[in-house]
Amino acid sequence: MVWGTIFWLRKTVSSPMFESFPLAPPDSILGLAAAFEKDPRPGKINLTVGVFKDEQGRTPILESVRQAEERIFKTQKTKSYLPIEGAPEFTKSVSRLVLGEDFDFSRVAAAHTPGGTGALRAGADTLARNFPGLRVWLSNPTWANHGSVFQAAGMETLVYTYLNGGKTGLDFDGMIQDLESKGRPRDVVLLHACCHNPTGIDPTLEQWERISSLMAEKKMIPFLDFAYQGFGDGIVEDTKPLHIVLRKNPEVVVCSSFSKNFGLYSERVGALLMIGADGSGTEALMSQVRASIRCNYSNPPRHGEAIVVTILGDNDLSALWRSEVDAMRTRISSMRDSFIRGMSSMGRDFGFLATQKGMFSYTGLNAMQADWLKQERAIYIVGTGRINVAGLSPDTMTTLCMAVDEACKL
Repeated sequence: MVWGTIFWLRKTVSSPMFESFPLAPPDSILGLAAAFEKDPRPGKINLTVGVFKDEQGRTPILESVRQAEERIFKTQKTKSYLPIEGAPEFTKSVSRLVLGEDFDFSRVAAAHTPGGTGALRAGADTLARNFPGLRVWLSNPTWANHGSVFQAAGMETLVYTYLNGGKTGLDFDGMIQDLESKGRPRDVVLLHACCHNPTGIDPTLEQWERISSLMAEKKMIPFLDFAYQGFGDGIVEDTKPLHIVLRKNPEVVVCSSFSKNFGLYSERVGALLMIGADGSGTEALMSQVRASIRCNYSNPPRHGEAIVVTILGDNDLSALWRSEVDAMRTRISSMRDSFIRGMSSMGRDFGFLATQKGMFSYTGLNAMQADWLKQERAIYIVGTGRINVAGLSPDTMTTLCMAVDEACKL
């Protein structure tokens, strides 16, 4: 018996570990993008991954970014490490961009993170490390990676109602009822500051007032994902929900991404802003943010940060950048309107899309119809019916509308 146990242990220890790993499922969105790349069919259309595209189907480098990079390459003198939280010029610039010039910045512990995802994880880690057992509420539906990020930080995830039965609008009463009846003090509530991903359906400013009051009444922690500033109503206009929340809630977490509005997808530039009731606890809060970052990625990357600082710190470049954001938002809006008109010409009412904002729209198509579009028409959309409106173009609009019309007959 002893020899048998020893033999089993030796065999177990000597067996390769990595060969025993199960195959992980592909990412629900990036997996579709990979399948699209392998699809040999001409005329294929990709409406999955959330990247801005111009009418030629390209994800362009903004002219403001190009000019900023030229300046950086001429003047940069080092590739040394940045501070754990990033350069002070960056955290100051983005804090003003997100919170406005008149905010009390002594309340803000700010850090440069690798994209909005890095901000979400650093913020979640900071909360979870100091308050074990926290719960986080996510909208149903939400961005596919939200649950994984918070679960990896050790937080229990719950969901609150977001869409109505037809998946064409916000079930605001259901959302409030869930959070009011089931929420607890110190529960974290993940909110999309604008351009809700994946639906494009946002609360009105009046509804934001009720959400803000509820967070304060229940002593919950608002945790805002602000990935699309400028893509809803405008760079300043899109901060209005955030300021509504800040007026009534002394402690708020904001996670910003500059992938979309600066087009810096591959540079991974984001920011975590943890806002306290006053400046007395900011130093301690910042130390905890640093501790969370240090054991994760240690220091942020330099180049993308330098681009943002250069643009926001120069009046001419900043004005150019703001005009480019306006142009991207206008193009997305025009494509959404064009799709609605195209479907209307085929006798189908997609007018509910008109109130949706940002890069994404929930079309109401189901998983079977999405799969049919992929298999039969080489049109790739997410199984939930979400489409990247920025992936549409005048050249592909008729093809898409005809295909969706056929899919609706299934």
